[in-house]
Amino acid sequence: MRRLYFMVPDIDTANTVVDELLLKRVDDHHIHVVAKEGTPMGDLPEANLLQKSDFIPAMERGLAVGGITGVLAGIAAVTFPPAGLVLGGGAILGTSLAGAGIGAWISGMIGMDVPNSQIEKFEAAIEKGEVLMMIDIPKTRVEEIEALIQQHHPDADMGGTEPHIPAFP
Repeated sequence: MRRLYFMVPDIDTANTVVDELLLKRVDDHHIHVVAKEGTPMGDLPEANLLQKSDFIPAMERGLAVGGITGVLAGIAAVTFPPAGLVLGGGAILGTSLAGAGIGAWISGMIGMDVPNSQIEKFEAAIEKGEVLMMIDIPKTRVEEIEALIQQHHPDADMGGTEPHIPAFP
């Protein structure tokens, strides 16, 4: 999956784009809209905390760092066992899983408080009243959807593509 970012001038244009995307069989769960605080969104699929924060990237980093730390702690425990305990490979597995889980949890909690770095690039336009649209689509459809938006809405400002969107959010 890829995430497309683009700006449209107002809520009416955003509604039109959403209708066109739905006709092109883009599920509304894959469309996320960000507007200025207090803007009436109507039926538009508003971006939630997962899209507005760095929760997912932070969780991924915490998973990796915690897992590596857990493996190292497990190797240290097996190499230098405490008070005559005999530890095997299960200790390494257990500490790596515990480290990955704790790292993902802590990093995810921190990431929830950090604004999405991609959205920050559009903050000035959002504050002026423009609307940010994010669409998660398969990479095979990126060109098709970009062409549709540019053809029907030349006033839309394409803001780029995020390279990979995890399947679980």
